Amino acid sequence: MMITISKENYLKAIAEAEAEGKTVIPALLAHWLSVTPPAVTAALKRLRRDGLVTVERGGIQLTSEGRKVAERTILRHHLIERMLFEIFGMGWFEVHEEAERLEHAVSPAFEKKLVAMLGYKETCPHGNGLAVMNPKQRRKKGQRLLSEAEAGSTYRVFSVYERDRKLLEFLEERGIRPGTHLKVESRNYDGTAILKVARKRIALGSPAAEKIWVARER
Repeated sequence: MMITISKENYLKAIAEAEAEGKTVIPALLAHWLSVTPPAVTAALKRLRRDGLVTVERGGIQLTSEGRKVAERTILRHHLIERMLFEIFGMGWFEVHEEAERLEHAVSPAFEKKLVAMLGYKETCPHGNGLAVMNPKQRRKKGQRLLSEAEAGSTYRVFSVYERDRKLLEFLEERGIRPGTHLKVESRNYDGTAILKVARKRIALGSPAAEKIWVARER
């Protein structure tokens, strides 16, 4: 069985959608991958034939073999992001798109060299882990969305949704990135949070706060 770039893209998209707690359906994949519904139908037929996914009423799910391919692609994406950030000095908000293009060109030999050079690290520059976790698993580890954070409490930014370049640039301009410590001072009726980041006060709306995972400071 040949694993093509297209198959890697589909399998990784399914794993990432699961990590966001979404039910994976063909329309979602068409939106995420910017392809037509007929293209998704044809791709799923090939993936099912190769034993990489199952398609049931409850949605599209990865088989054990499909998950292996997805996790290998995620690892290579992770390594490329770290290489661009740690070695080439690209901004944390810039590396995702480059890694999307380069991840498929990483050979097993180059992968080993990247691991040897960069060392082992569980998280990428956006704070997202190699082990893909869904929202329920994240909450078990003490994480919550910034939109759910309590006023008066201090948090550390754990990870940020990395598929939206404009969001990442927006957060960078406001000094919010993985590892940032912030205090939720208050929350308005419309869900806008007033945050204290370093010595600045920042208003952050729900659409952005719903894309940031934080952990409460003890």
